[in-house]
Amino acid sequence: MQNGKMLSWPAPPLKWIGHTNTISCIRHSPNGCHIATASFDATIRIWDAETGSIVGAPLEGHSGWVNSIAYSPDGRHIVSGSNDRTIRIWDTDTGAVVGKPLEGHTEKVRAIAYSPDGRHIISGSFDTTIRIWDHKTGAAVGKPLVGHAGWVWSVAHSPDGRHIASGSEDKTIRIWDAKTGAAVGNPMRGHARRVLSVAYSPNGQHIASGSYDASIRIWDANTGAPASHPLKGHTECVRSIAYSPDGRHILSGSDDMTIQIWDAETDAAVRKPLKGHIGAILAVAYSADGRRIFSGSVGAHIRTWDAETGAAVGEPPEGHTGGVEFTTSVTRFGGHSGPAPHSKFTLLKEGVPS
Repeated sequence: MQNGKMLSWPAPPLKWIGHTNTISCIRHSPNGCHIATASFDATIRIWDAETGSIVGAPLEGHSGWVNSIAYSPDGRHIVSGSNDRTIRIWDTDTGAVVGKPLEGHTEKVRAIAYSPDGRHIISGSFDTTIRIWDHKTGAAVGKPLVGHAGWVWSVAHSPDGRHIASGSEDKTIRIWDAKTGAAVGNPMRGHARRVLSVAYSPNGQHIASGSYDASIRIWDANTGAPASHPLKGHTECVRSIAYSPDGRHILSGSDDMTIQIWDAETDAAVRKPLKGHIGAILAVAYSADGRRIFSGSVGAHIRTWDAETGAAVGEPPEGHTGGVEFTTSVTRFGGHSGPAPHSKFTLLKEGVPS
């Protein structure tokens, strides 16, 4: 939507070319006009959602991989978390850094989210903690949220602002009181391996989680009980999940190089997997109007899909401009055979362990 009017999506081609390394996170701006992407090339880029063209210069300042980004609810800022252990806030109009880096985590910052009112930033780290920060001052709010027994891979804020969900290396999902920082209820257990992604449904009634065990689970956000059977279809780990804006569908991206769309009510796959990426998919997102799907993968590739038909929109990616080279019939970073990063760029050693 732009100036009160819904965007009319363009005909092909869309070429999202600019990053020089793996796409780690994709976010749509609240007004629907832009796409923001984070990359292991240590930059963030903003794109025109209609044309796929780059808007402005890269947002540069981190000294390590940028693992996660989030738009503020008013769209004026982007917050980012990095392997350099810091969090940065950016002005979306100018691309300038706002204030000093937020420092406090002692390991890589893997997950970032804004509170629905925009007052707070939530971060999850490989130091096993979650922190809450004041958006305006950059000061830490309260003490770190401690309880996970392993790396924190993902965080999400409930739509009503009352709770924070987190997914961890310890195979659990936890819910926290956003005001007091206290753990709410018992950890949610069911995944057999690390929990890489968590997302609240738009109505706040459910939490979806994606895991290295190749499954997606849906939980009752109020009781912590499983709300369905595991969603199974991927053959490798699920690294990213997202709800559609209307809450009817769940999107998942996997190391198996496919995207699945699931019916959030019946738990069934809506159609055959979306195929086109040539590397593990680390990031998936819906457009603000729910009509498009965006995905990012190893190889600096971004792809666009029609959410209704599953058809690819635009031309296939021409290839990365650097940073990752592929060979065939070797082990990809998830541990299975297929295209793999060249030895000069080893995902196994930095941030995405096997």
